[in-house]
Amino acid sequence: MKKDRGFWVAHVAAIEREAIAASTYAKRESVSLAALYYWQRKLRAAAEVCDVAKPAGAFVQMRVADNVGARSPAGCTLVLTSGMRLEMAAIPSPEWLAGLARATRGVC
Repeated sequence: MKKDRGFWVAHVAAIEREAIAASTYAKRESVSLAALYYWQRKLRAAAEVCDVAKPAGAFVQMRVADNVGARSPAGCTLVLTSGMRLEMAAIPSPEWLAGLARATRGVC
């Protein structure tokens, strides 16, 4: 039976949380040590890619440009680091923007 990503994410997180050797954990949980090592490498590499994409400081770089095209002058477009564009009819409140920042923190 093929295990999904979530299965291995949970096991890798448990190893880190318990601070035990992967071999000890694999034996205790009856999971493949080779697969566990594979997923540790894969998840670590994915985390490093996300870390590179994150800004180094507390501020996020933003680019402000003139309204282009037929957009409403009161409209607002946010482009997230993932490349997702959020186009809104009105400029959101600072509280909403802060909530968005908290919700997307750590999301790559």
